[in-house]
Amino acid sequence: MRVALFATCLADRLFADACADAVRLLRKLGVEVDYPEAQACCGQPALNAGYVDEARRMARHTVVAFAGCDHVVLPSGSCAGMLRTHYPALLGDRAARDLAARTWELSEFIVKVLCVTSVGRGLEGRTVAYHHGCHALRELRVRDEPLVLLEGAGARVVPWEAAEECCGFGGLFSVKLPAVSAGMADRKLDTLPGVDVVTSADGGCLMQLSTRAAHRGLRLECRHLASVLYEAAS
Repeated sequence: MRVALFATCLADRLFADACADAVRLLRKLGVEVDYPEAQACCGQPALNAGYVDEARRMARHTVVAFAGCDHVVLPSGSCAGMLRTHYPALLGDRAARDLAARTWELSEFIVKVLCVTSVGRGLEGRTVAYHHGCHALRELRVRDEPLVLLEGAGARVVPWEAAEECCGFGGLFSVKLPAVSAGMADRKLDTLPGVDVVTSADGGCLMQLSTRAAHRGLRLECRHLASVLYEAAS
């Protein structure tokens, strides 16, 4: 099976290790991974800012860049949501619908396509809190897949009352309404149980939580789900 990795802007620039770990993990699971060099931004920031024509041009570019692969896998629920949910509406053509049908968030792909529920037992004895990014949870309906993989790797996923609440990042939202954004992150941090690590499928959310925790002087290890799962498989 051949898949194409869509690294996404944020992961490529700020979570490069997570991108590499996603590739290593997929290869360890027997998947051949390509990296189309023509890939660029998915267009979500432009769409969120109201630049619909610009977002549409980016979407068309992405459809061409990922044509021909069996599946497109992203270490980001947010950008995966853009491809699957918004591209068909933006472009309204068969190519966009076809790409949407082949697009998967990483944990979703492992569980639903590869039918794997345990990548290894390398997380035995570790406690984990999982943050559900809004787009993965509400647009892709990805909820159980990351939890299944974490528990299958031996981790104890600790209940967190704010696990499904927005962290306040939201891309441009955190720029336009920084006080509200910080308050939402603080709410999550105030309810966080004591755990070894906080993980999520979205780098933006992890950046938001880790930055706010550092600002408050809290010691908090935040790691991308791809890296946590690769550690479990190693």
